[in-house]
Amino acid sequence: MHLNLEKRGSLAVHCVVNGPIQTNTYIAVSGNEAVIVDPAWDGEKLAEVLAERCPGARVAAIICTHGHADHIGGVAGLKRALGADAPFLISETDAAIMERAIADMREMWGFDHEVPPVPDRLLNEDDVVEFGDVALQVMATPGHTPGGIVLFCPATTGNVAFVGDTLFPGAHGRTDLDGGSEKQIIDSLGKMGTYLPQDTLCLVGHNDTTTIAAELEQNLFMRRGLRHYR
Repeated sequence: MHLNLEKRGSLAVHCVVNGPIQTNTYIAVSGNEAVIVDPAWDGEKLAEVLAERCPGARVAAIICTHGHADHIGGVAGLKRALGADAPFLISETDAAIMERAIADMREMWGFDHEVPPVPDRLLNEDDVVEFGDVALQVMATPGHTPGGIVLFCPATTGNVAFVGDTLFPGAHGRTDLDGGSEKQIIDSLGKMGTYLPQDTLCLVGHNDTTTIAAELEQNLFMRRGLRHYR
């Protein structure tokens, strides 16, 4: 893969914790445009939060880092609230698992989510999503799901990566769900540790943030994955 590390533009990020298992939804703002990452639950409510925190911002994209129900559950409501001009993006691979993932969560935990509409754009590694004066670069990170992705943004305000459930502080997302792979997620962590700058702020799908530098020091799974790249 190829990452452009040249810093450009400014990025501000708002976090909204929502949904039945406390998913972090991120509203990334650059200029007068916004991208909503991982709308977990009650899309109409998220649209209200957007209007309150970022009045006048145009939503350039709704992007999901992977296809699990707790990261896509608010897409349909958000699309209804924002209209057709807010495109829905997800990886090409995980677009195929969304309906099954919602059914699995309903069966396992009793939580129900609305199935998202057909994606407006399918993402693959090295794709770029531009908005405002910044760009999100797509890195394929399978393991938690077959088509998990990381969105990396090298902004003048700091390097940021939206990592979904691939990486947690000192750990990684579970791999025992349908389509998960322990080998793949270890390799994905090694890939992140190799390609992402150490000062990258990693915005995770649940709980607290971390940095690549911290994970290179403390995350044994990432250090194990690095052997694949060194």
